[in-house]
Amino acid sequence: MDTIFVLVHGAWHASWQWAATQRGLAELGATSLALDLPGHGFAAPIPDTYLDSGQSRLSSAASELAGLSAAECAADIVAALRTVRRYRRVVLVAHSAGGGPASAAAEQAPELVDALVYLSAFVPAGRPRFADYLAAPEQTATALGGGLILGDPGQIGAFRINPISPDPAYVEELRQTYYHDVPVREFDRWRHALSPDLPVSIPTTPITLTRERWGSIPRVFIRCADDRAATPAMQDLMIAEADAAMPDHPFTVHTLPGGHAPFAARPAALAAVLAGYEIPVRPSVPDGIPV
Repeated sequence: MDTIFVLVHGAWHASWQWAATQRGLAELGATSLALDLPGHGFAAPIPDTYLDSGQSRLSSAASELAGLSAAECAADIVAALRTVRRYRRVVLVAHSAGGGPASAAAEQAPELVDALVYLSAFVPAGRPRFADYLAAPEQTATALGGGLILGDPGQIGAFRINPISPDPAYVEELRQTYYHDVPVREFDRWRHALSPDLPVSIPTTPITLTRERWGSIPRVFIRCADDRAATPAMQDLMIAEADAAMPDHPFTVHTLPGGHAPFAARPAALAAVLAGYEIPVRPSVPDGIPV
């Protein structure tokens, strides 16, 4: 068997958001596996009063994901990578906040990953927490979405949004931040597929990467040129700092037009970019760490 793409979603998303991209990959002859991180997809808990008409406690109800650790998410990715090792090449693809657990998984088991692809995703090589980049001037100067988080994440145990909000202004901010280039008539379907809670550990847990392990893996960064959630300036900052910290395999950079969700706005183009890269097959040294 040849190449398989293992797809890791970002905040509030799940495996199903990758479906159109997977169809595009299949049309190009590529195999893929989309994962649900713990607490996501059909396993995502529904916060208290989320489905009630008044949503009276949505801004304060404790999240069932409050105790979920970034390490658990990384462990699930490693477990999935082990199941597909029969493929000649394994390409681990992460979107947005999924870059954290995907990076941690690659650091733990570099022998299971032939290449890393970051789709406007967090790269912890320069700064260890996603929150560190989200607070950078390159991000805060122009990023949208500041009014989307409900309540106190520290008390709730999650970064909570309200995809089914009855407030048109809130819904429009959600659209403009993450899906502004998706046709308006399709956006309601996409927002209703989002889950409300992202475990607080995902953006706040430091991730340590080493040159010998994560830094040994060839990597690609797919920039989103009009991203309003993770600004192009922040994407470029992560790329530059990662290359400075881990110079052995600097990023190959590809730029896609449009916003933060190309799997929704232009899945065929995203699939073509993914399938178009020649991923090297690397020999391994006896201890399992790739050379």
